[in-house]
Amino acid sequence: MLIFITILQLLVGLILTAIVLFQSGKSQGLSGAIGGIADSYMAKSKAKSLDAKLAKATKWVGAAFIVLTLILNCMVAAGAVK
Repeated sequence: MLIFITILQLLVGLILTAIVLFQSGKSQGLSGAIGGIADSYMAKSKAKSLDAKLAKATKWVGAAFIVLTLILNCMVAAGAVK
């Protein structure tokens, strides 16, 4: 059981890392405004929609990672690992 949860936590950690890397930086909009890059309305709304989905996924996957970490910690503290 401990090995299964450890592998699950590893996978969740990798997914969380990938989701965070796919998100666009918050400073990207400011550099575009200073540089004079004009985006169309459709491109802006599409990017915000994707960023919103990625932010929501980050929260859920991060919560799963925290729960798995607490479960593993409790199992180790209870003496499941010998």
